[in-house]
Amino acid sequence: MRYVDRHDPETRSWVAEAIRLVEADANRSCDTHLHVFPLPAHWGVNLYLKDESVHPTGSLKHRLARSLFLYGLAGGWIGPSTTVVEASSGSTAVSEAYFARLLGLPFIAVMPASTSPEKIALIEFHGGKCHLVDDPGTIYSESRRLAAETGGHFMDQFTYAERATDWRGNNNIAESIFNQMAMEPHPEPAWIVVGAGTGGTSSTIGRYIRYRRHATRLAVVDPEGSAFYPSWCSGDPEVTAPGSIIEGIGRPRVEPSFMPAVIDRMIQVPDARSVAAMRWVREVTGRDVGGSTGTNVAAAVQLIREMREAGERGSVVTLICDGGERYRGTYADDAWLAGRGLDIAPHLAEFRAFLSGS
Repeated sequence: MRYVDRHDPETRSWVAEAIRLVEADANRSCDTHLHVFPLPAHWGVNLYLKDESVHPTGSLKHRLARSLFLYGLAGGWIGPSTTVVEASSGSTAVSEAYFARLLGLPFIAVMPASTSPEKIALIEFHGGKCHLVDDPGTIYSESRRLAAETGGHFMDQFTYAERATDWRGNNNIAESIFNQMAMEPHPEPAWIVVGAGTGGTSSTIGRYIRYRRHATRLAVVDPEGSAFYPSWCSGDPEVTAPGSIIEGIGRPRVEPSFMPAVIDRMIQVPDARSVAAMRWVREVTGRDVGGSTGTNVAAAVQLIREMREAGERGSVVTLICDGGERYRGTYADDAWLAGRGLDIAPHLAEFRAFLSGS
């Protein structure tokens, strides 16, 4: 008999300890809060914001980064000396830098040069290095080149997001939402509203809804300039677009993790409306949220308006993706908005009128 044995007990031991460290981080973090958004009680419609900004790295992408590291460790792609490389517009890179430092690994984030300085500073704070490119479309090829050059591993969130998370449960975000809603007036949401970035969150929630036989519908929101919405409407996965200014969601191409068949409705939200909703959430709740949260809430308001017009009662759940402190120099800056021709005043007035309506 012949055999080849490549068992490496030292690496196997390191991987076991690395997985323990990542799981221990999750155990310490527990779950994120589900906040009630103040709507008039007589409407019979409740809106909830699941606050993903309270994760240790401050965004929804903490869940994704944890899953991607576990996927890479268990799959044998990440070892004790692996350089981890990621293509990211910011938040995923912040979270992956955190986990790389937790495991003592070098991390390189490949991102567009337009990424906010606040996010770049956060990546560097967590020990990562930023590799900026002028053309956002080159982040994938640059990531592969750097991974090959360093003998590292390209995490490729846009490909692996939908498969790195156990969509059947195991305390994923979908299971968490339904568990937290259990004692609410309308425990099975009429709608769950999420943005499309990698496609991982919508894929997880959409499949979980079907697997658990819930009647809940999934609405995916997409900012203008993104390829997901026109692709979903036309059925053409090859659609391209210029890209979005709303960081964390919207892509110039349809990513492999995007699963259109699990989505019940897609809603395209103008950038000015996203920013207006972001500001409005802070006015109403005191919570400082980012632009992608504004996109989510803008769509949730539309769905609530439709429910009220139809005489329906029920609940709508969406996400606080990250905090507004990351966007002081962009969405929170009136001069920055004016420089890009974004007038949020009409949208802000409409949101205020919505809440004051009978």
